Amino acid sequence: MTSTGYHRCHFSFSVVGSPLLGLLFFAIAVLTSGCRTARHEIGQLPAGHSVRSEQLQVISDLKLKLDQPLIQDLIQLRRDVAHELQLPLEGRDVVVYVFGDKTKYQQYLDKTYPGLPPRRAYFVGTPRELAVYTFWGESIQEDLRHEFTHGLLHAQLKHVPLWLDEGLAEYFELPRSTLNKVNREYVRKLGIAIANNWEPDLDRLESLQDVIQMQRADYQESWAWVHFLLHSSDGSREVLLNHLQELRENPHPAPLSTALRDTLPEVNSRYIAHLSSLNTIQPASHQK
Repeated sequence: MTSTGYHRCHFSFSVVGSPLLGLLFFAIAVLTSGCRTARHEIGQLPAGHSVRSEQLQVISDLKLKLDQPLIQDLIQLRRDVAHELQLPLEGRDVVVYVFGDKTKYQQYLDKTYPGLPPRRAYFVGTPRELAVYTFWGESIQEDLRHEFTHGLLHAQLKHVPLWLDEGLAEYFELPRSTLNKVNREYVRKLGIAIANNWEPDLDRLESLQDVIQMQRADYQESWAWVHFLLHSSDGSREVLLNHLQELRENPHPAPLSTALRDTLPEVNSRYIAHLSSLNTIQPASHQK
C-alpha cells in the first residue's frame, strides 16, 4: 500500500503547548465565544448518526453500525496502540466526525478553521475535545487509522513531539496485516537516499515545531525512526517506551535523541543498517 501521511494533518491546542501556536488564539476565541456558535449556526458537523465504544465516538452523516468493519478496525487499533506502546486503555474520548462527502467536509473546515491547507483528514486537539475530521472516500480507513492514532496519543501524553506524533501515526496507519509493519514505499525511497549518501538526523527532526515545516521526506524518516526503535532491538524499544512513559507525566523531558546516544552507540549506523535489512523483506504476495 502507498502511505500518504502528508495528505493529512493535525494540530492541537493544549495547556502545555501547541504545534501551531499561531492558531492558538483562534481556538481560544472559539472556546470563549461558545462552540455552540460554530456547531449550530454553521450547522455543518455531522449529527445524524452516532456509535460509541469506550474511548471512540463516531458521529457521521452516514449510518455506521458498531459492527461495521471500519469501526471495528478503529476499536482494534486502540488495543494495538496500547499494547505496542504500553499505554493504558483509558483516557479522554476521541470523537471522529465523518462527513458524507468531501464538499461538506471542506465547507466546515473553511468556516471553522479558515486558512488550513486542503487535506483529506485532520486531527484537532483542544482542551475541550480531541476531534478527527474526515469524509467518506476511498482512503478513509488509512486516514482514520492515522488521525485516530494522533487522538489516542494526545489522550494519554502531556505532550507529543511533532516528529514522534507523525512517525507513530505513519506506523499505525498501516493495516494490521502489513508484514512486519513495513511501509515499502518509504523503505524504497529511503534506500535511494542512503545510496546517495543521505544520513539520518534525529536532532533536526526534533527541532521541528510546526507541521507545516514537515516535508514528505520528514514523514518517511520519522516513520523509519519509529520502526527502528520498535523492531531493531530490545534496547532501542526500551528507549522509546521509557520516553513515552516519561511524556505521560512530563511535557518537556530530555530529547529522545539524548537517551539514544547514551544507550546505543553509533545509533545512526544502526538505523541505516536496520533500513537496509528491510529491503530484504519481500511482500506477502511474493512469499511462498
